[in-house]
Amino acid sequence: MDTVVEVRSVRKDFESGIDGQRFTAVKDVSFTVAKQEIVCICGKTGCGKSTLVNLLLGIDRPTDGSIAINGLSPYDDFMGLRGKLAAVFQTDRLLPWRNVIDNAAIGLEVAGIDKKQRYDAASTWLTKVGLGGWEEAYPHQLSGGMRQRTAIARAFVTSPQVILLDEAFGHLDEVTAYNLRKDCLALIDETHAAAIVVTHNISEALEIGTRIMVLGKPARVLSVHELTELRAADDWGILRDRVREEIFHNIDIESQG
Repeated sequence: MDTVVEVRSVRKDFESGIDGQRFTAVKDVSFTVAKQEIVCICGKTGCGKSTLVNLLLGIDRPTDGSIAINGLSPYDDFMGLRGKLAAVFQTDRLLPWRNVIDNAAIGLEVAGIDKKQRYDAASTWLTKVGLGGWEEAYPHQLSGGMRQRTAIARAFVTSPQVILLDEAFGHLDEVTAYNLRKDCLALIDETHAAAIVVTHNISEALEIGTRIMVLGKPARVLSVHELTELRAADDWGILRDRVREEIFHNIDIESQG
C-alpha cells in the first residue's frame, strides 16, 4: 500500500509559562498511514492529541523527529500541501457571513480557482453530503449536523489525499453522529483518501477505523490494534474494554516515575 503519512520519532517540548521549565507533550511517536487507511488515535483528554494534530497540520514544528505527508513537511512545506491535506474539527468553523456554498468553496477560492469552477465543485460535494438545495442558506439557518456536513464538504472539495478528523462527531447526538460517520466513510472510500481520526470515543474508533493507536501521557504509542482481522472475529466488547484499560492504566505512568 502507498504510504502518504509518515511520522518518525516525533517529540514536542514546550516551555512552561509559570516557571520556565520545559515539558514534553509528545514523546517519540511513530506511525504511518496508507491510502484509504483510517487510523484512529485514542487517548484520554490532556494526553497530547491536540498537540499532535497541530504538528500534523503544520501549525507547529516538532522539537525532534519528522513528519512527512506525501513526502512534504507540513510545517516547512505548508504551501506545498495546500489542498492535499484537509481537516474537519469538532466545531464546524463556518464563516457566519458566508452562505453554505461560499463556505464549502473557500479552499478553492484561496487556491485561486475561478468562481464558476469552485461553485460547480462545491455544489457537487454539498449534494454528496446531503445538502443539495441548501447552497444559499447561512450557517445560522442550519442544524448542527447540517453545519458539520458543510464542513465535511469544504474539506473534500479540494480532493485532499489526507483528511484529518479531530473529534469531528463528538458534539453531535448519537443518531446524527452515526449517519455522519457513515457518510464520511463513504467519501473516504470514494476518494481513496487516507484518514487520521482523533477521538476519545473508543466505540467510534472501533466502528470506523482500520487501525486504532492508543496514546498515553505524554503522547506516545501504548498499543496498536489492527481492526481488519478483529472485525472478522466480531469481538468488539473485549477489545473496547482492553483499549479502555490501556488508556486508564497508562495515562500517568510518566508522572508516577
